[in-house]
Amino acid sequence: MDAQATIFSADDSNCLRQVLWQGAERLVHAGIETARLDAEVLLGHALALTREEIVLAGDLRLLPEQVRRYKEFLLRRRRREPIAYILGRQEFWSLDFHVTPDVLIPRPETERLVEIALELAREFFKAQPLTILDISTGSGAIAVSLAKELPASMIWATDISGAALKIAGGNARRSGVADRIHFLHGDLFAPVDEAAGRFDLIVSNPPYIRSSEIDTLEPEVSRWEPRGALDGGVDGLDFYRRIASQAFSYLAPRGAVALEIGADMGKEVANIFAEVANYADVSVYRDYADRDRVIVAQNRTKGV
Repeated sequence: MDAQATIFSADDSNCLRQVLWQGAERLVHAGIETARLDAEVLLGHALALTREEIVLAGDLRLLPEQVRRYKEFLLRRRRREPIAYILGRQEFWSLDFHVTPDVLIPRPETERLVEIALELAREFFKAQPLTILDISTGSGAIAVSLAKELPASMIWATDISGAALKIAGGNARRSGVADRIHFLHGDLFAPVDEAAGRFDLIVSNPPYIRSSEIDTLEPEVSRWEPRGALDGGVDGLDFYRRIASQAFSYLAPRGAVALEIGADMGKEVANIFAEVANYADVSVYRDYADRDRVIVAQNRTKGV
């Protein structure tokens, strides 16, 4: 029997309420904690309806093609594929981002990095147009969000993945900021040439999961998200060492580096930056769950 055919019972009435209930039951049996919510979201995606419309349309009889489409989405979710990849989108900073397994799914925690970057912009640069570098841009979530909030800024964004850059470029166009973001293919700072000058802000959400911990993460992460965007090396700190050792050469006077960090990495990453003589005012910011989330290090050269 076809795997899809086993998703619902043979006497399924194709009533929306019944289809939704049975879909949620299958996700519960797959060990998915958010089964009911996921079932509603996926059914809404299959029918092009909002969750509110799904609730109000309980007696609606679905067409066979609609049920088939819903079954396909349920099967993907039962294999622990993330909802964002099934939908092909993820909201971040109230913007809509296209995502695929080529890019890390933007997370609410990373919005804290955007907040801190905007605070730095207001505190140190005020109305001055900024030049910003986003390293390992992935979906472009950070670069695009900053471009929307800082309309006078010019942003450069790098990534070692060409596939990721295509997605980021599409997201920039979708949000109307493509003319102010230069996407460059390469590892960290490597593709940045002298034409970009020095940057007021360097931001990044670099890989920081310890190599040995990746396979212990929930399947949605360990099986589906790009390992290169997760793996920070044996202690999770490889990219912070590389960024700390190179960033000063790309920072303008009074410029700052702002990076997302793991929830238990504040002290270790702060020590890495403090040991590099040209950084000052190394600070760790916490997120709204009171966990380490962002580190900021400033260029010691005050300049004009």
